[in-house]
Amino acid sequence: MNPSHQHYARASALALAVAALSALATGDSAPRFGAENGVQERPEFDFVRLAYTTDPGYGRRRSSWTTDYPEAEFFLTGAIRRLTRIGIGPQGTSTTLGIMDDALFDHPWLYAVEVGQWSLSDEEAARLRDYLLRGGFLVVDDFHGTYEWEVFLAGMRKIFPDRPIVDIPPSDPVFHVVYDIVDHVQIPGIQVAYSGQTFERDGYDPQWRGIYDDEGRLMVVINFNMDLGDAWEHADVPEYALKYSTRAYQYAINYIIYAMTH
Repeated sequence: MNPSHQHYARASALALAVAALSALATGDSAPRFGAENGVQERPEFDFVRLAYTTDPGYGRRRSSWTTDYPEAEFFLTGAIRRLTRIGIGPQGTSTTLGIMDDALFDHPWLYAVEVGQWSLSDEEAARLRDYLLRGGFLVVDDFHGTYEWEVFLAGMRKIFPDRPIVDIPPSDPVFHVVYDIVDHVQIPGIQVAYSGQTFERDGYDPQWRGIYDDEGRLMVVINFNMDLGDAWEHADVPEYALKYSTRAYQYAINYIIYAMTH
């Protein structure tokens, strides 16, 4: 099969596989937001990537929060437009905000990648704590193994020194608000396509953990030993298994709808 046809067929199969399972999936296009009668409308949802300071001890030249940017956003926002009725801007539209940015509180959903390398000041931790307790929702992704967990945990203990990190129970609405996810699958990075290995470092077992507020609302979803961003980004790569991208989109859409409704 011609490679371009192969990519097209794969993308079509992905859309059909996800749409068949979704209560929000529709054959119509998602609402389009823009100027109508001279009025510029604001989308219901904006993908916001959180910018943070990278731990200098990690020895990287680039900031870890930029991983998979902007491809992950491009493919995920396209899937949201195809598969849901969420009002969203053009495909690839996203926002990057620093923790101290004044606009942070205008957005109910944040995505932070490679948080096994973040370094938070006390001021930044207090800011995120305030954001989350006021109704914000944080999704963290793409960090693996014992060392990166400890780095992440150090930052999270600054944010919530008195709140436990717990396993999200299978019955939690975040796994059922749109897609009824009952069998969890480790979402690997692109390396699985070439090595067959689903884990990185010593992060053998996937874990879905979270932090709740006093009312039982999930504030932080922790995708540990997984890489949803890669699964979004590489959805049309034939060597990357369709089941991983399909499930990664399901998780993302559930997280978004949960954040918008809880």
